[in-house]
Amino acid sequence: MVLAAALCAVLVFWLIYTAPNRLEVDFLDIGQGDAELIKTPSGQNILIDGGPDNTVIRRLGENMAWWDRTIDLMILTHPHDDHVNGLNDVLERYKVKKILYTGVIHNSPGYIKWLQKIRDDRVPLMIVDRPQTISLGENCRLNILYPRSSLAGKGIENLNNSSIVVKLVYGESKFLFTGDAEVEVEQELLREGVDLSAQALKTGHHGSDTSSGEDFLAAVKPSIVVIEVGKDNDFGHPSPAVIKRLERAGVRIFRTDLDGTIILESNGNEIRQK
Repeated sequence: MVLAAALCAVLVFWLIYTAPNRLEVDFLDIGQGDAELIKTPSGQNILIDGGPDNTVIRRLGENMAWWDRTIDLMILTHPHDDHVNGLNDVLERYKVKKILYTGVIHNSPGYIKWLQKIRDDRVPLMIVDRPQTISLGENCRLNILYPRSSLAGKGIENLNNSSIVVKLVYGESKFLFTGDAEVEVEQELLREGVDLSAQALKTGHHGSDTSSGEDFLAAVKPSIVVIEVGKDNDFGHPSPAVIKRLERAGVRIFRTDLDGTIILESNGNEIRQK
């Protein structure tokens, strides 16, 4: 027993300190919703959204080391059920070190339960109220692009447009995550002159025609686009018009309803499918 424990400790040490200096982004297949797991070169786990139910737990188990039970940073882009509900299960199963959200008002049971669980577990909670940069170690960072001002304590008619928009940068590689942000947010970012360029884009609102406007795509200039969407969903996502728009732009399209969990990897210079 003692020998087995010692061997296990050596294995964990070896896995941590010999890990390749790479960034990995897993677009988790959790049905009709969003959940993205970022594994940084310095060993941090960042989870953006959690999908509509506990499917996210199974996907995390498939895509994280069996001994790793820590989420260093959890980000809720906005409190719709298909983004927040699964995060309740994550809080119960994993140690979450810090959480980012906008503080927007919403009365859905899943969101209220999430806030209560955070309070009860005393997880550090940070309200995103302006553009800012979060360092993730050498040459790796998160740039929060939206919201541009505080939404805390506010009721937003269209919660999609309260979505946190964040760019992940590792060396020359850039990933853009847009939550469910719609064209109105895209246009605001364009008017503000925000640098939206990214090789990999997670489309807004599951490929709905309310997002991924032509001007926005022209500014991002992605070579890879990921659509997180449930198979045979009731919303008609993704929109055929958006698919055609992306095809005209010559991008490589991945869809979780067709491809399952999509794993992209970067060495700091280029992004490729793993």
